[in-house]
Amino acid sequence: MDIRFEKRPVLKEKPDQKNLGFGKYMTDYMFVMDWTKEDGWKDARIVPEGPITMDPACVTLHYAQETFEGMKAYRTAEGKIQLFRPEMNAKRMINSNARLCMPEFPVDMFVEAVEALVKVEADWVPSEPNTSLYIRPFMFATEAALGVHMANAYKFMIICCPVGAYYAAGLNPVKILVEDELVRAVKGGTGFTKCGGNYAGSILGQVKAEKLGYAQVLWLDGEHRKYVEEVGTMNIMFKIAGEIYTAPIEGTVLPGVTRDSMIHLLRDWGYKVNETRLSVDDLMKAGHDGTLEEVFGTGTAAVISPVGELRYKDDVVTVNNFEIGELTQKLYDTLTGIQWGRIPDKYGWTVEVQ
Repeated sequence: MDIRFEKRPVLKEKPDQKNLGFGKYMTDYMFVMDWTKEDGWKDARIVPEGPITMDPACVTLHYAQETFEGMKAYRTAEGKIQLFRPEMNAKRMINSNARLCMPEFPVDMFVEAVEALVKVEADWVPSEPNTSLYIRPFMFATEAALGVHMANAYKFMIICCPVGAYYAAGLNPVKILVEDELVRAVKGGTGFTKCGGNYAGSILGQVKAEKLGYAQVLWLDGEHRKYVEEVGTMNIMFKIAGEIYTAPIEGTVLPGVTRDSMIHLLRDWGYKVNETRLSVDDLMKAGHDGTLEEVFGTGTAAVISPVGELRYKDDVVTVNNFEIGELTQKLYDTLTGIQWGRIPDKYGWTVEVQ
């Protein structure tokens, strides 16, 4: 692509790398590209990060035609900057866009745009332990028209922010409430996409859980309210009697990049990974008879989130004495080791930004 660059007159002051939090400080620049029905994708540019103008009748504000991705850039001990499986994010966005009748942003253009912006923002990629540059590509309709239809104009953008560990308290087990009334997704819906509506619809469950003293919600399937699917905004895995169980990718579960990477590692280590429906009754039974050995959520932001307690209605089970499991820790150490360049990448997952 021919990417136009607009220099910022005054650069922002960078935050303290030891106190970054998550998603608080935007970098100096953002990538922007426009799509119209007549011309397709055009005018790729990196411009100063800042507000965007929208018509009050913008389709996205009324009908939520938008998608997004989440990924990171990591600085190695040698000072190199690398991405982690960016092509998977690109392909997932293509699938999300297809479901929402939005134009495809090709894989090669997606990766090129991410690399170009990260290269410009190289000084923003932090070097403190467990820090990274979070990258948020997103797309939304820009047509101004109050009618439900595929819009005739869209904008693709990327913004970035340096982040610390997702959980400030560290990799500690959390308490999870199984939600048996609300549902996150149904077959035929948008559960497999990264669109804002999925997340907006999940907030009520999270609020409900927090009121009861739980960190997040474990969602059940929308048809039977019986089979476990996702936890909060993450995929989830269960180690039961030495085997791994996780919900299958059948249209209601997000095909997570971290999930896929964990499954690769687990199978390489000789574990049997069952991508199959697991009922909440069988899960709680395993919790009571001692065969439920470890539970952990997986996602880009937190990498791994160990679970120490599950509550389903009035039934409560404690997982691994409310301690992080040996396998959970090994997965976290291995994947982050690859991402930050501490462990050799035999899978070809990392992409150096040059």
